[in-house]
Amino acid sequence: MIAAELLSTTSLGLGWAVYLPVVAWAAWRAPWVELFSDIRRQHLLFGTVLAVFLLWLLRRDFASGLSYHLIGMTAVTLLLDWPLAILGGLAAQLGLLVLGRQDLAAMGINGMLLVLLPVLVTELCAIWVERYQPRNLFVYIFCCGFFPAALAALLCVLVGLGLLWSDGIFPMPPWLEDFIGYLWLVMFPEAFINGTVVTALVVFCPEWLETFNRTRYLQAPWKDDESPR
Repeated sequence: MIAAELLSTTSLGLGWAVYLPVVAWAAWRAPWVELFSDIRRQHLLFGTVLAVFLLWLLRRDFASGLSYHLIGMTAVTLLLDWPLAILGGLAAQLGLLVLGRQDLAAMGINGMLLVLLPVLVTELCAIWVERYQPRNLFVYIFCCGFFPAALAALLCVLVGLGLLWSDGIFPMPPWLEDFIGYLWLVMFPEAFINGTVVTALVVFCPEWLETFNRTRYLQAPWKDDESPR
């Protein structure tokens, strides 16, 4: 998460120009009828927003204006699908804004990094997996849970550093070339947390996952071998 004083006015405006239309599109595509008619789905949405809000509160704030915390949006996207995931991330951001843990001017940029980018990566990976329609459960867990989370964390760091470097306000440390080795320490916890959550949901509550095909993944292994009599 990046403070507003570390970014130029152009970058802050670009963040809002990208973030607001996507949020409006997500609100347009969200399944409001199913959401209002399904109490279980409402509880799932509110619980997920609360979990993301608390996860983003567990962070390390640096004096430079940068903050580090886990993202968690990969599991949220698989749980709610992308429209509600984006709206849920926005609600978590508003909670941080109320507590004074986020700058209003930087909500657009941070929304791009912490919400839009992980949701996009997860959605593309889920579409790619669904195209091949694998029957192996571990393919879904790894290719939709572990791998997208690690990739989203990597892209979030790299895009954030690219914005800071292009604006030139934040002085880059001289040891930046050694930072590549530390990227694994950022990617693995993100992948582990999201992958563990997805694995637990697949095992205990597969019906909660909007992107999970229970008919295909949880089919009995002997079902295809049965011949009609």
